Amino acid sequence: MSLYTTLRFITSHPLNREHKHRALLRYAKWQIGSRIVPGAVVFDWINGSRFLVRAGETGLTGNVYTGLHEFNEMAFLLHVLREDDVFVDVGANVGSYSILACSVVGARAYAFEPIPQTHSRLVDNLRLNRIEDRVICPNIGIGAKAGSFVFTADGDTVNHVLADGESNRNSVKVAMATLDSILAQQSPALIKIDVEGFEMPVLKGAEATLSKDSLHAVIMELNGSGDRYGFDENHILEMMLGYGFKTYAYDPFRRTLISLEGKNVTEGNTLFIKTQSYVADRIKNAPRFSVNGVSF
Repeated sequence: MSLYTTLRFITSHPLNREHKHRALLRYAKWQIGSRIVPGAVVFDWINGSRFLVRAGETGLTGNVYTGLHEFNEMAFLLHVLREDDVFVDVGANVGSYSILACSVVGARAYAFEPIPQTHSRLVDNLRLNRIEDRVICPNIGIGAKAGSFVFTADGDTVNHVLADGESNRNSVKVAMATLDSILAQQSPALIKIDVEGFEMPVLKGAEATLSKDSLHAVIMELNGSGDRYGFDENHILEMMLGYGFKTYAYDPFRRTLISLEGKNVTEGNTLFIKTQSYVADRIKNAPRFSVNGVSF
């Protein structure tokens, strides 16, 4: 990401628009401080939560710059989850969503991260927040069946399963399981899926999970990456519709669900909601949160 693109993202972010100078100061302080202090830095986040962040970690530095990197989806999680709900984080990376779910809200979670080095940083963040007892975090991938796949290992937030004919000098073979096999006795309320194009196999291995009455919503990244595997996102939309989910965007300030025709084309993530009235009621009655002096 170029400097111009980064600064534009920071200053146009919903939590920074009214305080752009503060946002730019945070950016400058991080750029200087991360070069002075070697290794990871503990960053104090929302409602007493924290995370360990290193220079170059895209998702976490985005939280440093903006408060909530993926504001609409992260705010949706904060507004819709309740204490002791089960949250499922497929492609957890170093744990931003799981920290919000478990440290801030008090939910329980299953967090799946296939890349060993990234998984180690995820575990460090869970320990930092003292939520290891609330999060089960297997170092595995999630797919359509048990087995193993080869992943890239040097892509930060965009590591992915190697497609046929694709090569990568830094790759790792990882065990795979299905959501249905792991969550058979669980009642998840919210699932986040961020698997860089591998969504279809994840969903195929989650037929029973997606059918559960407890599951109200799925946050799924659909950014066209499935093309590398020959997957058509229209088939994903049809599949989710078959399970009773409709697509929405979310306005955290107004606490409004915005009905969509198809996927969210203005952002990477699409909200799939099965029980709109129930979710809307939860959102309406959720506590307020404040980040960077902005309440929502």
